[in-house]
Order: sequence, then C-alpha cells, then structure tokens
Amino acid sequence: MEIEKYPAKAHALRVKQQLYALAPSYFSNPREAPVLLLASPRTVYWPFCDQTQPFRQNRNFYYLSGCDLPDSYLTYDTSSQTIVLYLPPVDADDVMWSGQPLSLTEAKAQFDVDDVRYSDKIGDDMASIFGGRTILTVEPLTGPEHAKVLGQLPNIKIAAADQHLLESLEEARMIKDEYELDLMRNASSISNNAHLKVMSSMNLHTNETHIHAEFVYHSLRAGSKNQSYDPICCSGHSCSTLHYVKNDEDLAGRQLILIDAGSEWQNYASDVTRTFPINGEWTTQARAIYELVLDMQTTCEKLVAPGASWEELHLLAHKILVKGFLKLGIFKGGSEEDILQSRVSCAFFPHGLGHMLGMDTHDTGGKANYQDPDPMYRYLRIRRNLESGMVVTVEPGIYFSPFLINPYIQGDECFGLGGKFIDRDVLEEYWDVGGVRIEDDVLVTETGHENFTQVPKDPDALSAIIKKALGTS
Repeated sequence: MEIEKYPAKAHALRVKQQLYALAPSYFSNPREAPVLLLASPRTVYWPFCDQTQPFRQNRNFYYLSGCDLPDSYLTYDTSSQTIVLYLPPVDADDVMWSGQPLSLTEAKAQFDVDDVRYSDKIGDDMASIFGGRTILTVEPLTGPEHAKVLGQLPNIKIAAADQHLLESLEEARMIKDEYELDLMRNASSISNNAHLKVMSSMNLHTNETHIHAEFVYHSLRAGSKNQSYDPICCSGHSCSTLHYVKNDEDLAGRQLILIDAGSEWQNYASDVTRTFPINGEWTTQARAIYELVLDMQTTCEKLVAPGASWEELHLLAHKILVKGFLKLGIFKGGSEEDILQSRVSCAFFPHGLGHMLGMDTHDTGGKANYQDPDPMYRYLRIRRNLESGMVVTVEPGIYFSPFLINPYIQGDECFGLGGKFIDRDVLEEYWDVGGVRIEDDVLVTETGHENFTQVPKDPDALSAIIKKALGTS
C-alpha cells in the first residue's frame, strides 16, 4: 500500500490564499503573480572542527515541501501553482563518507512536488522562467553560501523577508489538516509512553539526569530521534524555574518532580508536563497545590471549543487560583476581585495558560503581545479566539519562587500593592513545594476538543504508580 505523501501542494495553496487575502495587489496581474523562494538551512561546521552542527529543518520550508534535507531550495509559482524542489548536486567525497543521497527520481516519488532538480540549476531556471516576476522570501538569502547557488540573477527582483508572506505562512500553519494531526497524535503517543515509563521506573532514579535519560531513551526506542525541546526535569525548589534545563541535581530530600518533555515525530511536536511526588506520598501542602492546579487545568480544558476566548480562559485560571489561595490562607484581607485586580496572582502563575502547538513547540499564529503593560496577559502566547483545527497546550501552573514573589511582599513600587494580600506565615509552609504544572496537548474540533495526552494526572493514580515502582504500595 502506497504511503500518503506529506501534503505540500495543499499547504502551498493555503499559503497562496492567505497571501491573496493579505496582499491582493500582488496578484493584480495573474501572469506576474509572485514566486515564493524558500531555503533549508545550510550545512554548518563547528569552528576549527570537521563536525557539523545539529541540523533542524526550517519549518516553513518543510511545510511547503515535506523535505527534511539541508542545503536545498524550493520555488512555488503562485500563478501555475507549481512547486519545484532543488536538492544539492551529488558530491563524490560526501558519497564516500555518508553514502548515496536521494536521486531526483526517488525524491520526486517521495515528495508532493511537481519536479525535483539539482540546485546548480536554480539560478538559470529563475532567470529564464521567472524573469520580471517578484520573488518573495521570508528571510534574506544572502551571503556566499547562497550566492554560489543563486548567482547574480540580474533580471530577478527578490523581496527579502516579506512580512505578508511570513504572516501567510503563520496563519496557514496554525490550522492543522488530518495528515498533520496524525503526525501530532503519534508524537503525543510516544510522549505518553515515555512519561509513564519515567514514573514507572522511579526506583532507578536518584538524580534529575536519570529522569532526562529515561524519557529520551523511550522516545528513541519509539523512533523519535529528536525532542521537541530540551526536556525540563526538575525537583524541589527547581520546579519554580519555568524552563529549567540543568537537570543534574540529586532528588534526595525533595518533595516533587516536575517533568516537561515532548517527543517529536517527523518535525511535529508534542509538549507534556506532569508533576508527582518523588516517594509517592503527597505532603499536605503539595497535594493542596496540585489539586488546585488540576482544577485550573481541567476547568479550562473543558471549555476549549471553537469561538472560545483564550484570554477569558486564562483569566478564569487566575480566578480559580485566587479563590483557592483564599481557602488555603495564602491570600487574605481582600475580596477575590480586589486580589485579582492587584495582579498578585501573577507572582505565582506568571506565564500564560498555554500556546499553539505544531511543528514548533511555541507554534505560529498566537499573536502574542509581549509588550502588554498588564502582567496578567504579557506572557500569554495566544491572544485570539480558538478555531477548529488549532492544537493548543493547556498548562496552568503555580510556583513558589522567591524571585517572583518577594518583590510583591516587599512592596516594590512597580509591583503595586498586591503583597498586602499575601499571608507570609502561611506562605512559609509552601516554599518546599517548589512548583506544580500540568500540561496536555488539545485539538480544537468542530464540536469541542480532543485531548492527545493520556498520561495519568489524578493525584491518587500518580501516587499508586510511584509506590508500585518503589515497592511501597
């Protein structure tokens, strides 16, 4: 049975439609409609070394080609809707060391493109076929590495780093088709298994590095050679650092482990976080915070559907936090609304509810505003209503970081008066919790949502898994 190709032509058409909506003047003369030119990353050697730097495919290039090779180009003629892929010519020395590359015939059979040629032909092709046409790129294709391939092209006008094209690619990539969703489901399935394997082997782990190694091992065993991002494997107070990547501290004497890790499948990401007690036993404080975060997550996740406002869901998570902290006594001396307006909850939940997910972990289309003066929304990576076909993460968290909380307690002017709502004596009981985050990958469907993440998150279920691994159940 023939394997379905990555749908590059359908993706290119979607980009053209987005580009037409954003910049119709580009298409005023159909015969002079723009040509898109994209390049994959060049092979780069480490300085003073004969080893190459790790290769990561340009996601926009992959979206329009399905090709995961370096040193390549593609053109997309928006008039004829023709994709041509250009691969590097065969190099005898490279064949000796690395083996035979894909032939042009093999590449044309593998990729959803109209033709495949060697890149030493692209300059002549562009001059003879696209002379007088506007060439749009999303990055400057300058420097000697491109000049050798593209030549001088005196009759070619290249509009480097065209913002309309970039936005068109981002909007097109935001909505996933069924082929992409199948890739993401597979990435999630691998992550689900790897997370469960970490928990189920806690009898072997005495250092954060062991957790990191266990996750990557099971990802590799399942065929995921790359991780979506550097795994975050933290314990104790380190759990309050959002993107902690040291992953090298001993677990002894600490309450919780937080592992944020995702496997990648054919350039599509997963992104999953779980927090659990190292010895299988929740302390009173850790369980209280965990259950509060779980309430934030499950409540917001249930409301994921087309038309839902992500900003309102994010605000709802903060409201649940404020109500929970008043019940625990961490907050005091004000109404829920007064405390919410003070923005002191941002000291404990400083990041956004989640983000777009796709080929990039923080994928395109979110329209974040990192200059927002309101700390409630400054780091919210999605600032639009949800649409069917989006994949988002739902990942609230609560953290006990002195760096974030003390400025409120000390009443620093830029942090307002929120510190007056914090009961310092009660807060002292929670520092050792460090932090809790729970994260699932969720598809927005036409009628609601589908959760790709099937790793247990019930606190009793987590305890049972850890205790079984430790032989203490």
